[in-house]
Amino acid sequence: MSEALPRNIREQPWLIQGGMGIAISGWPLARAVARAGQLGVVSGTAIDNVFVRRLQDDGVDEDLQRILDSFPVPSVVERVVERFARAKRLPTEPYRTLTMLTHRNVEFSQDVLVLASFVEVALAKLGHDGTVGINLLTKVQIPTVATLYGAMLANVDYVLMGAGVPTHVPGLLEQLANGLPVDLALATLGTGVATTPPILSFDPSRYQATDSLRRPKFIAIVSSHVLATALAKRSNGPVDGFVVERPSAGGHNAPPRGTITLDSSGSPEYGARDEVNFDVMRELNVPFWIGGGVTSPDRVSEARALGATGVQVGTLFAYCRESGMESGLRKKIIADAQRGAVAVNTSMVASSTGYPFKVALVAGTISDESLYEQRERKCDLGYLRDSYVRENGSLGYRCAAEPVTDYLRKGGLIEDTVGSTCLCNGLMATCGLAQVRSDGRVELPLVTSGDFVNEIRLVANGHPGYGALDVINYLAPGLNDETPVVHGPACAHDTP
Repeated sequence: MSEALPRNIREQPWLIQGGMGIAISGWPLARAVARAGQLGVVSGTAIDNVFVRRLQDDGVDEDLQRILDSFPVPSVVERVVERFARAKRLPTEPYRTLTMLTHRNVEFSQDVLVLASFVEVALAKLGHDGTVGINLLTKVQIPTVATLYGAMLANVDYVLMGAGVPTHVPGLLEQLANGLPVDLALATLGTGVATTPPILSFDPSRYQATDSLRRPKFIAIVSSHVLATALAKRSNGPVDGFVVERPSAGGHNAPPRGTITLDSSGSPEYGARDEVNFDVMRELNVPFWIGGGVTSPDRVSEARALGATGVQVGTLFAYCRESGMESGLRKKIIADAQRGAVAVNTSMVASSTGYPFKVALVAGTISDESLYEQRERKCDLGYLRDSYVRENGSLGYRCAAEPVTDYLRKGGLIEDTVGSTCLCNGLMATCGLAQVRSDGRVELPLVTSGDFVNEIRLVANGHPGYGALDVINYLAPGLNDETPVVHGPACAHDTP
């Protein structure tokens, strides 16, 4: 079918590696996928804290030093490295953390975001000429502009964004590419009016980029043809593609349209109103990929038959050896999946965003109710905090996963706190960057996966592990031999 597609669609990669945060889609995974000729994607979620925690654990090696040397503002590099890489952290020591982000223009916070994003993309692009993208959540507003600019300094090829309606992002990319200052309004909760409307300001000139930057292509992640159509018509610049993500995908999902009903496990039920009209998607004449539940060559063939350029794949890549998932946790889940023993719930309460969120039920993680109850509620990363207007007109921040008394004091509702999980700390632990508390307690991981996580056994094929190339080669026959299989190292699978 691809021969009948317009040239702008045919020339796109057939596979997009999902941008899984926090740091599951890190630079090693994105590099491996890009080197194989597909679109490798790094996660931009919490990239600043990921970067400074890696510095504390690993210091600066030769590759990182070369990239740091190429950053346009050496003083920024010197300040960050001096603060976070001057001494190796002991495993029993807490990480030194960054101040939680706010709408106030704190230059150091922006510096770390720009540098961290620059480094992540530059490492992913190192040693090949493949394409690399960065994935961000529209919901997480405050770090977006600085993160995008750092990625663009590193010549990122694609920007992918979902979890919201990113109509403003195409124009934002144009502004940044032309070195123009950016002012964005910060969304706030409630009906109160702020004394001073909160504005997110960013000035690229601080980073001494004398030449205009290349504008990356923009791909919006959507759950429906309705949203895709709205974005195509209303965005302030060109939308270069869509990922149509089905509710079987991991991470945050779009809620069902209309009245929400839950099944016996508490997961939302999706119906006919949630089905995507692919006739409409094709009529937009914009490349689109289908994501969610792509775990076999047949799913690739089905996507192509619907007119898709290809597929987005997350869960299969989340457990490959290049993934950022902590190795012991990754190997345990692969072993459990070999027996078909990994269950996934779509929780309506786990995420403070209000979006449904996939939680894999894995022993020893925060998905265990008893371990959830034992955890002391703490919000010290704050990426999912909501901004709200206080009675006096000033701006505050709150999260349903913070200590309940704090949340209530800030005007939050008690029912919002029930079952709410600190995704920030849980996902940091999942990628091996768990915070150590002052009493020695270590934050527990939170694993998110698509509904068909047990099908990773089809790629592992009886082995305890597998690589990114194994995923690509496993799915490639779904192209009906239109695209050659990429051959990797002689020993692709891990051996017992």
